[in-house]
Amino acid sequence: MSNPAAVIEPVTVRSAPRLSAGLISLLILAVVLPSIPFFFTVNSYVLNIFMQAVTYGIAVLGMTIVLGYTGQINLAQAAFFGLGAYAVALGTVVLGLNFWVSLLLGMAVAVIAGLVLGLTTLRLGGHYLAMITISFQQIFDLVLVNWTAVTRGPDGVAGIARPSLFGYQLTDDKAYLAFCVAVLYAAILFVWYLPNTRLGRAMRAVRENELAAEVTGVKTLAVKVIAFILCAGLAGVGGALYAAGFAYVSPDNFNFKISIEFLTMALLGGAQSPFGSAIGTILLILLPEWLRFLKEIYMAAYGVAVILIMVFMPEGIWGIAKAGWQRIRKPAKVAPVAIKPLEFDILMTDFSPILRLENLQKHFGGVKAVDGISIEVERGTVHALIGPNGSGKTTTLNVLNGIYKPTAGKILVDGQDVTQVAPHVRAAHGVGRTFQNIRLFPALSVLENVIIGAQRQNNPIASGEEALRERAMSALAFVGMQDKAQMIVRNLPYGHQRLVEIARALAGHPKLLLLDEPAAGLNMTEKHELANLLKRMRGHGITIFLIEHDMRLIVQVADRISVLNFGKKIAEGTPDEVLRHPDVIAAYLGEDVHALT
Repeated sequence: MSNPAAVIEPVTVRSAPRLSAGLISLLILAVVLPSIPFFFTVNSYVLNIFMQAVTYGIAVLGMTIVLGYTGQINLAQAAFFGLGAYAVALGTVVLGLNFWVSLLLGMAVAVIAGLVLGLTTLRLGGHYLAMITISFQQIFDLVLVNWTAVTRGPDGVAGIARPSLFGYQLTDDKAYLAFCVAVLYAAILFVWYLPNTRLGRAMRAVRENELAAEVTGVKTLAVKVIAFILCAGLAGVGGALYAAGFAYVSPDNFNFKISIEFLTMALLGGAQSPFGSAIGTILLILLPEWLRFLKEIYMAAYGVAVILIMVFMPEGIWGIAKAGWQRIRKPAKVAPVAIKPLEFDILMTDFSPILRLENLQKHFGGVKAVDGISIEVERGTVHALIGPNGSGKTTTLNVLNGIYKPTAGKILVDGQDVTQVAPHVRAAHGVGRTFQNIRLFPALSVLENVIIGAQRQNNPIASGEEALRERAMSALAFVGMQDKAQMIVRNLPYGHQRLVEIARALAGHPKLLLLDEPAAGLNMTEKHELANLLKRMRGHGITIFLIEHDMRLIVQVADRISVLNFGKKIAEGTPDEVLRHPDVIAAYLGEDVHALT
């Protein structure tokens, strides 16, 4: 079933301020930076500074992906950088390999290291992940210094030859610098384009709220692993170019101090933008040179300058520049845009229960939060789960959703056993979810939030970007939020955020929608609108499994009610039957039940 014919709505046209500001910075990096050595007389020392800035910049772009986009801490970037550098050094000098073969070898080794570190994010995060990456960096430092038979120890590797390109040997410093700048330019384009892809949106969803991303259908572990792989690969390329550029590498070039510098460069410029990372790299390479006139105290002045910039510009230099651009740019035009009705495509030909909970149990030590409940939810109905605080309602929903693994029992969705599968797999089976405490991606736009819901696996829509955008706009129109599509979610009022979370779930084409207290925090008008929205969704064939404390809302929308108390089901039936059940009255509703019915 579907809505009526398509409607024409005034929708804010995407003005893409990132594109305009980004192109300006791209032109600066692509034209001004490489032109300085060619149009001005510079000595070899200045060329070396440029060489360091460009090769470091490629490595710092990797930090943009893993830290800025995905929100994962990496303090081993210098190790990835060193793997690329030593692969070229040892490959060309010791093994006599071609530079390009050595470069590919270095990238492969760095990528494998990134894969291994990325896999640790399955169970670790935050400061634990930081400790793991620090340990990896320290191990790498020790290997470089002590494995002298291979790495040549503290003496390093000298005599590294530069590559040839289309038969032209890049021995000239300026020519090689121009080549490195071209690689930097290509890397910036890749990193700049990444956030607007499926993978990039998934990365930003993981950064904003990993649990919500997983429940929405994002394979969070795979996304984090890919982020580490891309981060390591870029560092490997930067390290390879660095080794050939300076013709010498030693362990001091790739120690923990360099990893801290890479992190500082990303944060200083703005970790969430490749242009910010490039700006931060250039600034931290040049700042010590600008402060050398202070002689003995120039390093202290350098440290104070970095601290002040990071304290007063927490979003980095690029964040300040972007905010300024958004203030002065012309407001986006409003144009009529055709929005297709939201397609549900739920055929009511199968009358078996869509959800079965069989003897479901969840124990936390000696606490039986869910104690052997069995529930069947009929298709196309609203089934409410109620009970006093601490009765196990949200725990049941979290087990049903895959956030918790059950202690015992079985969960079947549409006849398929999903008891042990991950939340993103359940989303692929058509299970949508909202949370009692709203879990959106606050730094993303309303439209981007809903697109992430639409791009879940097995969504029966076309896979292209236009189809995802169309589905997201249809979902927003269904809940009446299409005119807020370009707003940043954190700027919306609470009630509108509730609607965005529902729209995100609807964009994923759910057959079964799990709602955890959707009326929490809403005023009476908003609750009335929510009740109408739930009835509309039921009318389109969506099955709703609802937890809610507002009994007036429950009475309006629920077809059946199950009641929990101390983790056990104590009653089940129609609203009229349940609200008159003596056990329910005693455990939950009290004497006011007659007023509600």
